[in-house]
Amino acid sequence: MDLRVEKGVFLQGLYLTQGVVEKRNTLPILANVLIEATSTDIQLTATDLEISIRRSCKGKVVQPGSITLNARKLYEIVRELPSEEVIVRTGTGGIEVTGGRVRYRMLSIDPKDFPSIPAATAAAKKGMVVVRFASNEFAEMIEKTLFAVSTEEARPSLGGVFIESSEKNHVRMVSTDGHRLAIVEREVPNAEISPGVILPRKGLLEVRRLLEGADGDLSFSIGGNLARIERDGVELFMRLIEGEFPDYRQVIPKDSKRHVRIDSETFLGALRRVSILASDRARGVKLRLESGLLEVATTNPDIGEAREEIEADYVGDEFCIGFNAKYLLDLLSLSGVSGTVEIGLTDEVSPGVLRLHEDEGYSYVVMPMRL
Repeated sequence: MDLRVEKGVFLQGLYLTQGVVEKRNTLPILANVLIEATSTDIQLTATDLEISIRRSCKGKVVQPGSITLNARKLYEIVRELPSEEVIVRTGTGGIEVTGGRVRYRMLSIDPKDFPSIPAATAAAKKGMVVVRFASNEFAEMIEKTLFAVSTEEARPSLGGVFIESSEKNHVRMVSTDGHRLAIVEREVPNAEISPGVILPRKGLLEVRRLLEGADGDLSFSIGGNLARIERDGVELFMRLIEGEFPDYRQVIPKDSKRHVRIDSETFLGALRRVSILASDRARGVKLRLESGLLEVATTNPDIGEAREEIEADYVGDEFCIGFNAKYLLDLLSLSGVSGTVEIGLTDEVSPGVLRLHEDEGYSYVVMPMRL
């Protein structure tokens, strides 16, 4: 094999493989990227058997062929090369990677040992249900749900984001860890994702990497136990999480007796300052409401206490409720969250519902704490 490729193009393709390749694995081949050069293009593929990514690159192929190289080391090498053109070719005793006057020789594992990606075949793609999303909108939906996914291995069905078509031309994404629930809904023409499926957390982390600064559309497909996302010459495949996602509709309060509206940045700042003294384990803060005022407070028997008052749009009786500060901070710290946030409350033991003034299609449900 002998190919020439622009450094920036090659580096971008290798960057997308970094989150997929296994750091610790029983199969050495999974630490490698498969490079396939044909007469028409160059393809880079990486997989951990659960998530796979394939990127097409434009370049000059002097001699077609295929090799596998350590993905992380190759990325570091290409990033540091001084020239704008990278040459990769089969040499005596290994694979030569050259840029300017710098030359590396790397060992390759036989590409025949590289795992195949069944969903990448034309036959597999024919049976897939396809939905087109705006790339920035899909990235935003991931951003507003991924943080609430459970990281506990004992509850695998909560280890991803549930996606379904809620009604004609609408798609809903939902995540929960049992203590909080994030739900976002967007209008998507001709969307038919029924029944819903669970997309794994790691796969969505890689999709988010893929969509960094992206515009235009992407293709989202589901077939069998695999989901596929394609955009600008990049294909990402992820194995769906098996199991049944809980009935999240039962968790969302139908109505709230009390409503308070506050500036999100002001609320974020107060929570950050007060939670400094909160218990490291529980991170509990108490919200006390009275007309026109919200007090954020915490008491730590080992350190002391903190409280801060902020202006709030609230009319009603005095009311107190406790929450895990981290759960509130996770939402308010998201990029793009600004303006007014509304909190719907009923009593001290019922979940609170946070809604964003600038996003009517988003709700965040948080279970209270006893403080």
